[in-house]
Amino acid sequence: MSIKKIIYLVALCMSYAMHSQTTITGIIKDKETQEVLPGAILYFPDLKSSSVSKTDGSFEIHNLPSIKTLLQVRLLGYQTIIRTIDLSSTSSIIIEMEQSHIEANEVVVTGVSKATEIKRNPVPMVSIDQQYLEQNTATNVIDAMAKVPGVNVLSTGPNVSKPYIRGLGYNRVLTLFDGVRQESQQWGDEHGIEVDQFLINRIEVIKGPASLIYGSDALAGVVNLLPENTAPEGTIKGSVQVNYQTNNGLYAASGALAGNIKSVVFGLRASYKEATNFQNKYDGRVHNTGFKENDLNAYIGLNRKWGYSHLNFSIYDNLQEIPDGSRDSLTRKFTKQITEEDTIRPIVSDSELSSYTIDPIHQHVQHYRLFSTNQFILGESKLALKLGYQQSIRREFAHPENPDIPGLYLDMKTATYDLKFYAPELKGWESTIGLNGMYQKNNVDKGTEFVIPEYSLLDFAPFLYIKKEIKKIDLAFGARYDIRSFHNTELYTNTNPATGFDMKVTDTIGAIKQFNNYDHTFKGFSGSVGITYNISERLLIKGNIAKGFRAPNISEISAKGVHPGSGFQQLGDDNFKPETNLQEDIGIFFDSHHVSLSAEVFNNMIDHYIFNQKLQNLNGGDSLYIEAGNSYPVYKFRQTKAQLFGGEARIDIHPHPLDWLHFENSVSMVYGINKGGNGAELNDSNKYLPFIPPLHTNSELRAELPKKISCFHHLYFKIGMQYYAAQNMAFLADNTETKTPGYTLFDAGIGTDICTKKEITLCTIGIFVTNLSDVAYQSNMSRLKYFDNYPNNGTGRSGIYSMGRNISFKLTIPFNIKSSK
Repeated sequence: MSIKKIIYLVALCMSYAMHSQTTITGIIKDKETQEVLPGAILYFPDLKSSSVSKTDGSFEIHNLPSIKTLLQVRLLGYQTIIRTIDLSSTSSIIIEMEQSHIEANEVVVTGVSKATEIKRNPVPMVSIDQQYLEQNTATNVIDAMAKVPGVNVLSTGPNVSKPYIRGLGYNRVLTLFDGVRQESQQWGDEHGIEVDQFLINRIEVIKGPASLIYGSDALAGVVNLLPENTAPEGTIKGSVQVNYQTNNGLYAASGALAGNIKSVVFGLRASYKEATNFQNKYDGRVHNTGFKENDLNAYIGLNRKWGYSHLNFSIYDNLQEIPDGSRDSLTRKFTKQITEEDTIRPIVSDSELSSYTIDPIHQHVQHYRLFSTNQFILGESKLALKLGYQQSIRREFAHPENPDIPGLYLDMKTATYDLKFYAPELKGWESTIGLNGMYQKNNVDKGTEFVIPEYSLLDFAPFLYIKKEIKKIDLAFGARYDIRSFHNTELYTNTNPATGFDMKVTDTIGAIKQFNNYDHTFKGFSGSVGITYNISERLLIKGNIAKGFRAPNISEISAKGVHPGSGFQQLGDDNFKPETNLQEDIGIFFDSHHVSLSAEVFNNMIDHYIFNQKLQNLNGGDSLYIEAGNSYPVYKFRQTKAQLFGGEARIDIHPHPLDWLHFENSVSMVYGINKGGNGAELNDSNKYLPFIPPLHTNSELRAELPKKISCFHHLYFKIGMQYYAAQNMAFLADNTETKTPGYTLFDAGIGTDICTKKEITLCTIGIFVTNLSDVAYQSNMSRLKYFDNYPNNGTGRSGIYSMGRNISFKLTIPFNIKSSK
């Protein structure tokens, strides 16, 4: 076919789409009483179009393409309606909603070709809604997921958290923002996720290999952080949110404005949060754990009959302190570094511990993101394109006498692309052909300490995804081939005569060679096959087999140096092979008006699994690296064969006739086994994998009062308990890890909407308490557990303990500038 004919056909399809528009109208009713329901939110996820039912229950949405697509209808206290609508033949609908206190279904957009009911998707995943995020306390958006079965958090104090899915984290879990991959130096131990937590409206988590759609770095799963949907047609609305937390004196504020006028959608959000050092009953206030964060996000877009096109821009700016755990040997009080030689460390005063002033030893993390999401309707086909550009600047200041000179200076620029073609449905078969990847370059030449070399990489990967519904069976399968070209350049250092610190040089005479040139191309196949069998409307079984692929990251290949934020020397290995895995999942799910339950199990075999191991010297003590008079333990990455297996179960109960009472319970467990390889001998000290979360249960009893009391609407009370078993299956070899005792935490909360007589919400308030009994505990997923310069100190305790009791006060004030009639 000639190029002229192709252009003609595309133009013809677009012309057809632009002239084939529709308006859909309808009414929302209560199925039992037939009363109209105002305030129901209607949303077409694949079209990013929404509306709200009016006081008479009616609604209308304009400028929709004449295609078949999914509609979601939500209203508090009612079962969510999910229905496929053929807009080419449907112009008016009546929707009847059933009252229900159990949310039995959600629409998800992650890891699938198009918006899909979560219960019909064979891939194991979980959706975290806005209510959950608003009614739980966290200092960052990743911490907010800590109670979700199968999900854990690796933390380095408040505001620095990394997601773990079924025992795997770092570059094995891909974080997305609104479907665009987040690139922010994920290889670093104390590198968190650089996203404004107020911006996130819901989270979708894939619990298993998602390399099929997203490629390398999604071997363990995906965390998709999703902002609020675009505003309903004809509205301009906004909100102001404030939060204060007692433990670390955190205060935060965020303001948002969003609108949808004549198919032009737009939004703006600005946020600020600040905290001093957190505290617990053993350590008191923990030195150097404060932070100051500023965020800005804006978007503008067009929703039309031909599809949509949106442009999004965001800024993240965070001054983040990182503790080193140094203490006075007699008093166990925290000390601080004041000189380069670091021979004398004074005790940190109480006034400094309570201060909001950022310490000279800190990180300055900045992240800039610009991306465009587009979808074009081409007759019965669709073409989707996402283009993104990000810059992540990380400066770690480690020179107390020269506080303006960064030790580590990383400047990473990333361009991402994601192209998908949705072919016309053929006899019920839905197929998507795609191509995605990225180009990335990381510069390190402006610092004085060099942990990794400068590098560049290029990803290129085509994939195919196919889905079919056959009566009660949903099938989904696909394949992908990844190619990653990786190159890092040699780096020489010498002493800067002006500062006395190391600097990168081009003149190699008398210089020290820090890194060698390295070139490699990593290739890998990914695929998955899944099935959902809908036994009935309430009972279903899912099964999925997926193969994943992950190329080693820059630190695992080339690291050689002391990372200021980690406190140890890290060594990589340029002989590493890519990780590949095969994971099997099976689950059973049941939902009724009063009970919702599920049970899932998985088995994950990983070849060439990469992990970090502490090195020992010939005398059996820690291997130490000496730099500028300071000694640092040495860690080196290793490869082995690994097996992870376990599962999750949950049961939610609304006992009849007490439908206002909600009792939720869940349990999750994962075992990580080192299967050996590369000549290493297995014994009792190294037969387990590091950083494997222990058995974890979560229970919550919640009362939602069905009737309003004066101006108080949707009043609720809750109390919860989280139990973490002891983790004795640790990687004990060379003191890499230590065993962790179990502990139990309690939390509580109360909240309500305050409304006018016309039931207009004036504000929403909430008071939440975490660690209600002020337990002193250490999580085996906290890196602070190992921050101590005197671990053998006669107290029986070592390292830094986690946050004590914390009371959080939340206030949200919504406002409407323009409302639909």
